[in-house]
Amino acid sequence: MRRGTRVTFDTVREIGLALEDVEESTAYGSFALKVRGKLLACTAINKSAEPGSLGVRIDFDQRAALLAEAPETYYVTDHYVNYPMVLVRLSRIRVDELRDLLGAAWRFVTSTKKRSASDAATGLKSGRTRLKRDKAG
Repeated sequence: MRRGTRVTFDTVREIGLALEDVEESTAYGSFALKVRGKLLACTAINKSAEPGSLGVRIDFDQRAALLAEAPETYYVTDHYVNYPMVLVRLSRIRVDELRDLLGAAWRFVTSTKKRSASDAATGLKSGRTRLKRDKAG
């Protein structure tokens, strides 16, 4: 794919299926990508979402950063506000940004404990996980 290529759901499919253990599926009868049976990304079908939007699972800290950095690309509606998901206007996102976003979503979904954005970025486990290990060992 060329860098300036228009992003479509086919682009999402191609990038997503290149990630480990990701498969095409459905959610509420629409296109979805799942990793090990867990939702990774899907067509945003709630009536509050803009047409041509993708819902991507991401932690709340990362979502806040995306919304602050690029509100023309990323958004959230009242329906999605309590879920770890960001809505993406496919008409506004570049292929490289989508690849990075789906990679971050994959790390979020496959983590055994949901970690904060700073923990995920540094590769550290949360303190709670370390304590459990220390007590068990």
